[in-house]
Amino acid sequence: MNAQAQRVLKKKRIGVLWGGTSREREVSLRSGKNVLVALQRRGLNAVGIDVDAEIARNLRNKKIEVAFVVLHGKPGEDGTIQGMLELMGIPYAGSGVLASALALNKLASKKIFCQEGITTPPYAFLPRNDSTSIPSLTKRLGLPLVVKPLEEGSSYGVAILHKSREIVPSLRKQHREYGDLLAEKFIPGMNATVGILGCGLTTRALPVLELVPKKEFYDLEAKYTPGLTEFVIPARLPKRLYQELQDQALSAHHALGCHGFSRVDAIVDMKKGKAYILEVNTIPGMTNLSDLPAEAKAAGISYDDLVLEMLESALKRL
Repeated sequence: MNAQAQRVLKKKRIGVLWGGTSREREVSLRSGKNVLVALQRRGLNAVGIDVDAEIARNLRNKKIEVAFVVLHGKPGEDGTIQGMLELMGIPYAGSGVLASALALNKLASKKIFCQEGITTPPYAFLPRNDSTSIPSLTKRLGLPLVVKPLEEGSSYGVAILHKSREIVPSLRKQHREYGDLLAEKFIPGMNATVGILGCGLTTRALPVLELVPKKEFYDLEAKYTPGLTEFVIPARLPKRLYQELQDQALSAHHALGCHGFSRVDAIVDMKKGKAYILEVNTIPGMTNLSDLPAEAKAAGISYDDLVLEMLESALKRL
């Protein structure tokens, strides 16, 4: 953060918005408390606010002038809280209403990736009242098949289906619990993630992080249980493929109109030498086990400096 931005923010009362009611509440609390401590360590006037139905009143009562949203899932990553902050005239860090909504909705982001020439696995939309023919689905996408909720994060509801007979019962269960779904062609390969940081000309890709889960894939348990996933950074990729992945991640960030920071998840088919973008996360985890802080550390950016640069993105809207 430059000196001028720091002087401006030291005069502001900053609200770290955490918690909420999504399935990712507990992770949000952990992320938010880490962010709050980092801001306070740097001498900023910051307070934490648990988001509930009284959030607008609480923001007014606590005289919040700048918001740092650390809400994972809805209503933090779908543009809802951002829209409310804009109506209240409170600048906030990170992506705006439209980019947030597009990124959380996997179908919308997939369509944009395809339009912009960003490589992503072939997919099919499976609405709640879907009557998709299973043979046509498997013919199009093959087996194994990846099925995921349309608007969830942290790998909630993600399933890898290996046999045709698993598909119907799995879809029924997931439709009941999550509503609309997205099916993707399974791409075997390296799990990787790329942090994006900065605004305007300073926007850049951080070092690529290779994730080596001890489970079948990088699911919720693997993400937040110490010892279940090995972090390798920089990722063990050929130079050309490494650069291609960073470039594609930046393209995905820009294609959705993201602002300030994001984390782009990908899978790399090592045999074909091809990187596939899966999704963009506009509010990345900020826990001790999260990807973005690890990528920033590899780039020589401390946790506190990362948080400050993320917060500075709020000033870019003023």
